[in-house]
Amino acid sequence: MNLILITMILALLIPVYEALQDNDIWQKMLAFASIATKTSVMILVISVLRNDWMIGVVGVLILSVGNASLMLLAQILKRIKFIQN
Repeated sequence: MNLILITMILALLIPVYEALQDNDIWQKMLAFASIATKTSVMILVISVLRNDWMIGVVGVLILSVGNASLMLLAQILKRIKFIQN
């Protein structure tokens, strides 16, 4: 199981590398959404391995609320860009 977690952490580094290289705000937001999703899945895996469902609830909240707030931020940035043009 430790190998699975190490693989998940390595997969988490791919969007971090992409976010650091690209200057486009949409690419960075996609990378951060990917990071949030992968982190919450890692939290869910850890909660199942430890049989601790309170940690699982936190993972589900991060998965649902974190991506929703990121999409709200994307819409706000899109509207601001539309108003400026």
